[in-house]
Amino acid sequence: MTAISDTTERHGFSLAQYLICLTGIVWREALRFIHQRERFISALVRPLVWLFIFAAGFRQVLGVSIIPPYETYVLYEVYIAPGLVAMIQLFNGMQSSLTMVYDRETGGMRTLLVSPFPRWWLLTSKLLAGTLVSILQAYVFLLIAWFWDIGAPAIGYLAVAPALLLSGFMLGALGMLISSLIKQLENFAGVMNFVIFPMFFASSALYPLWRVKESSPLLYYVCELNPFTHATELIRFALYGQVAWISLTVVLGCTAAFLFGAILAYDPARGFLARRNGG
Repeated sequence: MTAISDTTERHGFSLAQYLICLTGIVWREALRFIHQRERFISALVRPLVWLFIFAAGFRQVLGVSIIPPYETYVLYEVYIAPGLVAMIQLFNGMQSSLTMVYDRETGGMRTLLVSPFPRWWLLTSKLLAGTLVSILQAYVFLLIAWFWDIGAPAIGYLAVAPALLLSGFMLGALGMLISSLIKQLENFAGVMNFVIFPMFFASSALYPLWRVKESSPLLYYVCELNPFTHATELIRFALYGQVAWISLTVVLGCTAAFLFGAILAYDPARGFLARRNGG
């Protein structure tokens, strides 16, 4: 008990106070999400368009062979469903970074960061809040897909929760890192076009990598190095009760790297913000 007390009070706060801080940040993000219903709708429109319109047109062109984790031939819309779930989390991560840029311009971010709590805890709490929102959106999408006869084994809907948490953390941490580099809100759209679309299209979200390798070995290696590919595969395997160990390792490593970079970037003494303000 003494060791635990020393650990929790290292920064002058108890574990309960850390949890209160976390709850407050999560509740703030939940209220923002509730009052921005168009954000919820727009997060579902993009993947549903791909699922119901593009998949119908590409079904005959992009047939999918038997590849793990599938044990038989699957329809194209079944194949792209995990990638569209990851797409929801990718856009949510970028949307969260947009709110951070907006909060920084309006002073809301400064109010959060002047809190006496450690900065890493504040940023991680905000990241967790955004990830929980993306998980809710992902499950709503999976529910709609299920009504369209695009489903997974029942156990997969439970097994995918940890995968969604990890992939959401990684993509949210990436968005948080990017937000530290954006000087003005007006620059956000341009920067996102160079992040979202290359990550999404140069991945296994829309087509198997073996098909990419047949047409362009260079693009295949780009897709292999793309963290979004591994987020997609982590979700895909989890939906079928399996673990993609390589993807899990990559997602964990990228999450740690992106989060560490974001914490440094928002450090007033060492980060990009300090250097920018000093210039």
